[in-house]
Amino acid sequence: MSYTQIPLEKFKDTFSTAIELSSVALGGQIISVSDEFFAEAFHLLLVEPAPSLKGQFGPKGALFSGWESRRHNPTYDWCIIKLGTTGSISGFDVDTSHFNGNEAPQVSVDVLYSADDLPAPNVDDPRWEELLPKVGLGPSSQHLFTVPPSQGVNYVKLNMYPDGGIARFRVYGLVAPIFPADTSAVFDLAHAFSGGRVVYTSDQHFGVGSNLILPGRGKDMGDGWETKRNRAKGHKDWAIIKLGDAGFLSQVEIDTAHFKGNFPESCELHALHSDDLVPTDAPDDLWTPILPRTKLGPHRRHFLQLENVDGKAYTHVKITIYPDGGIKRVRVLGRRAVAINADRDAPAAHPADATADADGGSPAHPAAPRARGPLIPALPLTPEAFAPFGQVVQAYADVHAVPRPRDTRVTGANQGTALKFHKVALLEASYPPDAGASAGLSVYRCKPVDVRAGGEWEVKLLERHPCTNQAFVPMGGAARADAGGDALADPGTAYLVIVALNGADDKPELGSMRAFVASAGQGIVYGTGIWHYPMAVLHKTMDFTCVETQIGNGDKLDCEVVDLDGAAGYYRVRVPS
Repeated sequence: MSYTQIPLEKFKDTFSTAIELSSVALGGQIISVSDEFFAEAFHLLLVEPAPSLKGQFGPKGALFSGWESRRHNPTYDWCIIKLGTTGSISGFDVDTSHFNGNEAPQVSVDVLYSADDLPAPNVDDPRWEELLPKVGLGPSSQHLFTVPPSQGVNYVKLNMYPDGGIARFRVYGLVAPIFPADTSAVFDLAHAFSGGRVVYTSDQHFGVGSNLILPGRGKDMGDGWETKRNRAKGHKDWAIIKLGDAGFLSQVEIDTAHFKGNFPESCELHALHSDDLVPTDAPDDLWTPILPRTKLGPHRRHFLQLENVDGKAYTHVKITIYPDGGIKRVRVLGRRAVAINADRDAPAAHPADATADADGGSPAHPAAPRARGPLIPALPLTPEAFAPFGQVVQAYADVHAVPRPRDTRVTGANQGTALKFHKVALLEASYPPDAGASAGLSVYRCKPVDVRAGGEWEVKLLERHPCTNQAFVPMGGAARADAGGDALADPGTAYLVIVALNGADDKPELGSMRAFVASAGQGIVYGTGIWHYPMAVLHKTMDFTCVETQIGNGDKLDCEVVDLDGAAGYYRVRVPS
């Protein structure tokens, strides 16, 4: 089997667009090992570089972050690794950092594929095939090798001749994508398991860009993408993700988990359809803006609806952060563009309804199609996504995860039994002085709207309050389910929030309509003049305290309602399953 040894300075050119298939962050794991007397083999797959433990000793001798076996092996030592997912292998990084005088002199690598429902292979399995022949290693250094791309495999066997130590072992290649059987299913097209790849980053000083598409939310800041501080005015950093397949996009999740004092101030997204793996030469005007610059917050998942994506398939997404900082994960949700025309237009999403004729065959006279408006997803409510429309009222488990952490005051209260999040929203009122308006509390008991989980809700009207903002805060229920009385015995736990900005014609700007699912632990404040759908609770009745200023006599200064024109179809909200 042929191979090429790659100089360390060529690492980025060689492996920057590949996936580390063996990483523990991707699900890589040690299956079995011949000997790990001095240092355990699990270290081989860790994300972080091996630290020096010089001068530290344990019961068996000097400590090392790596795999180290006993001396004097008459044959060789071996370690069987299951990759995080099936993939085609194109190269290896065998790192002997800090092993000097006890490094492994030589290694080779064997591979095989075995179905997940079969027992893991053992060292003598006849299916092992050599991919990297025996190569020499040196002390305390990285050794990079490329090989002709393998077939899809999910196990590797690292052979060490005759014994010694290796700090890290990284297997690079491309994932065999896992796509939903249903071609209309919405899923994360950027995910590593979907074949997504981070193909370019402007900077990855503290954390590499390839972490953005890993599964899970990670364990600390070390397994996210983080750029160095830059104080130049107007600075920005960016990363380009090649999606696992061309797709019609709908929403994005930006996760800043563990980034509490170093999350980006804001981000924006652009998308492109390109046959190039790394489209860095594409002119700016070919990148379509799909998410305007949006504020980010610390240590949380941001769920955001995309723009300019209807009917167009994209292959690449570029996330730009301002001015710098760290992001843990980027999830780009959409459906595969399995059949598109030359202009990359989507096939009709909603075929015309038709009525079969009497014998059950094709209709001779199809019924007139019912107009259907745009479909928007109801996303989990977060302060940053809701910011154009108002405020979210809630407590935070981590006081360092509050929105606007430089401005939000959090103190102890009630002799140490409470935390107080100060003034998360202010009351507003702009009634004429002689209107007779006053501030007060009202209570709404809201029955659930008639929509099932995974269903659609048509938005046929919107309302606004021209002279006041308006808060709704869930009230919970009875202390005991069998307590009786007026409190709800079994209150709901979620409600829909549907909002839109005001347009130039002083009517709702329907293109700005957004929908959110709020939990019973979240209150909302509609900004003054913000169009919104009346309270719509899901599945079970809920009580809310409403805080507002009003005249209270039905005056239009209190509330203005508009019926939307459904001639072209009403906007529809997709309720989560």
